[in-house]
Amino acid sequence: MNAKLAQLRDAALAEVSAVGSMAALDQLRVQYLGRSGSISQISEGMKDLPKEERPALGRLLNEVRTAVTAALEARAAALQAERDRDALAGVDVTLPGTPVERGSLHPVTLLLDRAVSVLRRMGFAMADGPDIETEWHCFDALNTPADHPARNEQDTFFLPDGRLLRTQTSTIQIRVMEAVAPPVRIFSPGACYRRDEIDATHLAQFNQVEGLYIDEGVTLADLRDTVVAFVRGLFGEQTEVRLRPHFFPFTEPSYEIDIRSRALGDRWLELAGCGMVDPAVFEQVNRKRGDAAYDPERWTGFAFGFGIDRLAMILAGLPDIRLLVENDLRFLQQYRG
Repeated sequence: MNAKLAQLRDAALAEVSAVGSMAALDQLRVQYLGRSGSISQISEGMKDLPKEERPALGRLLNEVRTAVTAALEARAAALQAERDRDALAGVDVTLPGTPVERGSLHPVTLLLDRAVSVLRRMGFAMADGPDIETEWHCFDALNTPADHPARNEQDTFFLPDGRLLRTQTSTIQIRVMEAVAPPVRIFSPGACYRRDEIDATHLAQFNQVEGLYIDEGVTLADLRDTVVAFVRGLFGEQTEVRLRPHFFPFTEPSYEIDIRSRALGDRWLELAGCGMVDPAVFEQVNRKRGDAAYDPERWTGFAFGFGIDRLAMILAGLPDIRLLVENDLRFLQQYRG
């Protein structure tokens, strides 16, 4: 039996070393190691041997099986290496590969990053809040009358449970005031939603960044200086800024922000809104908090809000705001760094 096993081993090793394909190698694997293979049959026949002969034969059989298995694996590795060499024949692997096409940030993201950088340098901290809001946070706390058009279903996306998609990021300012006592100096970027007819200047979903500063002795002069510094940080030091009286429910007095510069065509452009925080907003927050943390006799503040999409339009000279959401690669590729 020992001689038969040695002969089987030598034959298997010789066949394995001579095989020239993976398919033939797999056939040899089945022939010797498969369930009905030669080595398996000898293993099955061991039960017919005398008990005292089985251990020695078992050890020898394991040695043969190990040798054949190792030879099969080594030959498989060699055949794979040959296949790889053939595949690379005539290929200069030192040549540079095909360049990977680079993407870029969206123009709205680029501008938002720029605005965030300017506001942080001015000492403002970023705050965030939910897109789905309560009517109190979006309207009541911001001194919006019950009959204001913005509260109609024609202007606001209401959910079945009575909540709504925020129409402005001012809701974040209210949440910050609920949680933190003054002084406060924050800005709040984010998406807003309104039932606007989508056209060259309006989107149903757009982006805003708002600022809020509350402290003792904050004045309209502080508001103007802050707005001017922010605008010039975005558009350049030569940009002119003017404030036009306007009305917003949550600020008093309120202003529209207009800008003008040679780079923007040397004409006045309506840009954003701002104003001194209405004391009624402080009173709403105090009632919600259950204290007098925002005493309007002690604290004053201002707020301002910019539409990021409109800013992007102005900076890029875009004729249509819809270019920002159409994902046209011919347009977006212009913003590659």
